[in-house]
Amino acid sequence: MPDEALLELGLELLANLDDEALSLAETVDRIETVTTNPSATRAILDEADRRGLISREDGLIKLTGGGFVRLESQVVTREGDFECRRCGTGISTGHFIRFDAGELGPFGSSCVRKVIGRD
Repeated sequence: MPDEALLELGLELLANLDDEALSLAETVDRIETVTTNPSATRAILDEADRRGLISREDGLIKLTGGGFVRLESQVVTREGDFECRRCGTGISTGHFIRFDAGELGPFGSSCVRKVIGRD
């Protein structure tokens, strides 16, 4: 995936989280479902700040994107032999989040909810 595509996918994820605020560590944990490259993570955070999707205050990342993921229409499942992108567990049903910038996953059923901030 090209750097621009990773950037846009990370930005779209941050814009659609259900959380109002996260610690920097929690925010990086979410971005690591897109990329584990530290410079790409920093670029996503910096661009999200520039675009007004987040604000940084007292060690917290406040999410101002205002979006959310519609589980019924934006999360699709596929059967197969997958590894959860969040926790690394082997799964037979992968949950994938569809964004305009691309698809993110696979995740297990509980991890997909954690990634978007529902649990």
